[in-house]
Amino acid sequence: MQNSQSFKMTFSVICIAINIVLGILVSLLSIPMIFMDTMGTMIGAMAFGPFWGAMIGLATNLLMGFLTNPVDIPFALVNMTIGLVVGLVARKLGFNLMKAVVTGLVLAIVAPLIGTPIVVWIYGGLTGGSTDFIVSWLLASGQSIFTAAFLPRIAGNLVDKVVSCVIAYMLISKLPMQIKNRFESTNSKAA
Repeated sequence: MQNSQSFKMTFSVICIAINIVLGILVSLLSIPMIFMDTMGTMIGAMAFGPFWGAMIGLATNLLMGFLTNPVDIPFALVNMTIGLVVGLVARKLGFNLMKAVVTGLVLAIVAPLIGTPIVVWIYGGLTGGSTDFIVSWLLASGQSIFTAAFLPRIAGNLVDKVVSCVIAYMLISKLPMQIKNRFESTNSKAA
C-alpha cells in the first residue's frame, strides 16, 4: 500500500512539473491558441482517475500562482475540472484516439464556461494574456463582457484541449507496460 501511494505521489509531481514546464515554455514562445498547461493533469487523470487528476490541477495552479503569477490561482477550478472530466472518462469509458479527441472537444467548451466567469468577475475580462486584444476589440464592437471574454477562450481551447488530450493519450499509451501495470495495480488497491 505504501509503495503504491509513493508511486502515485511521485508520478503526480512529474505531472505537475509537466504542466508548469510546458505552460511556461509555450508562454515564452508566444504560441497562439496553445497553452499545454493542463497536459500533466490529463496524464495523471488518465493514469489514476478523477481525484488525482483534480489534485494535480489544483497543485499546479497554486504553485504557479505563488511562483510566477497570482492570476493563475483562481483558474485552479478549471484545471481541477479538466482532471475530473478526463479521469471520469478514463475510468468509465477508457481512452483511445477518438475518445481523446471527443474529450478534448468537450473540455474546449467546459473549460471556458468555468474560466470566463472567473475572468469577468475577478479581472474584468482581461488577464494580461494574448487574448486581451480580441476581448477589447469585441467589447468595442458592442459585445457583452461575457461574450467578449468567452469567444477568444473557446477558440483557443478548441485547439489546445484537443491537442493536449491527444498528446496525453499518446504518451500514456507509449509508456512501458511495467509502468502501465503500476497504474492498474495502484488503482485496484484504491477501489
